[in-house]
Amino acid sequence: MPDAGLARQSTIYRAGTLGRRPVVPADFAELERRARRVSSAKAWAYVAGGAGEGRTMRRNRAAFDRWAIEPRMAAGTVGRDLSVDLLGTRLPSPLLLAPVGAGALMGRDSDLAIARGAAATGTPYVFSNQGCNPMEEAAAVMGDTPRWFQLYWSSDERLVDSLIARAERIGAGALVVTLDTTVLGWRPQDLNLGSLPFATGLGIAQYTSDPVFQQIVAERAGLPRDRPAVTLGAIRALLAMSRNHPGSFWANLRSPIPRASVETFLDIYSNPGLSWEHLATLKQRTRLPVVLKGILTEKDARRAFEIGVDAVVVSNHGGRQVDNAVASLDALVEIRAALGPEPTLIFDSGIRTGADVFTAIALGADAVLLGRPHLYGFALAGAHGVAEVIRNVVAELDLTMALTGVRSIAEITSDLLREQPLSVGSSGAERA
Repeated sequence: MPDAGLARQSTIYRAGTLGRRPVVPADFAELERRARRVSSAKAWAYVAGGAGEGRTMRRNRAAFDRWAIEPRMAAGTVGRDLSVDLLGTRLPSPLLLAPVGAGALMGRDSDLAIARGAAATGTPYVFSNQGCNPMEEAAAVMGDTPRWFQLYWSSDERLVDSLIARAERIGAGALVVTLDTTVLGWRPQDLNLGSLPFATGLGIAQYTSDPVFQQIVAERAGLPRDRPAVTLGAIRALLAMSRNHPGSFWANLRSPIPRASVETFLDIYSNPGLSWEHLATLKQRTRLPVVLKGILTEKDARRAFEIGVDAVVVSNHGGRQVDNAVASLDALVEIRAALGPEPTLIFDSGIRTGADVFTAIALGADAVLLGRPHLYGFALAGAHGVAEVIRNVVAELDLTMALTGVRSIAEITSDLLREQPLSVGSSGAERA
């Protein structure tokens, strides 16, 4: 991506001379404000909300604000190489799109639109296990653009193996096992609305499209269940389940399968007993590179690499699981210092801008995952909005490199940063 920043600026400014302004804002604060305006209360609570009092979300941003970039002058560099090698694949930039569950809260066919936006920029997309479109459909619209698959470890091992096999068949470049969501964290925004998208069949498309899950549902469909009282809310939930389930709405409305699918999902989607013994079986269960997501300590990182995984994602789930948890950026610094330069560390939680990407790379990340911002772009302008968010982040990364005198991602090192006390009232500490 030579001169990605200058090219992006030129595109926007040239359009501006013709009276056209960007549909997707160039700054995160305005992007977030506009996305909130077009979102429902339930959608915003789920997508933008965090655990508890939101301290982990604020801490993620405060950690970035403690690091200042030191620009270097007269470096004599023209053009930058933003490409990286990651798990055997050459990528155009160190940016990947993070998995985001229940994205259809923000618009229909969310996973397909995000996949198209990613493909338009050559950016890898990590398909969510809690997606709203089957992984096969999302893969079909990505062409040759790399795609990974995120796995939530089900309490049914047959389903685990089926999801892994499907990820292999769609050409996934890696299997990303999320460790930090064996149970849902305490999320007041959703709880105050009594809103869980999966309970209405939203965000379970990987399951309802899976032959093993369908078999499990069929086995359980005849089991006696307490029937909910007939209320307006129950009727609305039934209609939503029928609408979100594959097939004809009217046929679903008459069938017990949509409700049975939701109930089965809620019972088995995750395994609270997930252990290192489970994870140690992965190298025998798949030929894909294995990535463990949700690592925040040196001890867990070491253990992950000891069992043979290919990379870890240093992540606190965007502040959505444990309130008052350590900031992901702080964990990255400690893990990289302890493990040295060789292990592949991917960073997640708090990336908002190209300058953030620069900072994370300088502190030891080999690549980063971009989460909420790309979903906000989708809310504003579909696949085009996703692509525009990516282009803006990559452009700012390129310009930051130019202004610090580095020509490649490998040249972004910690000596280009200075740690400093966080100023009182820093606006960056206010948002996830």
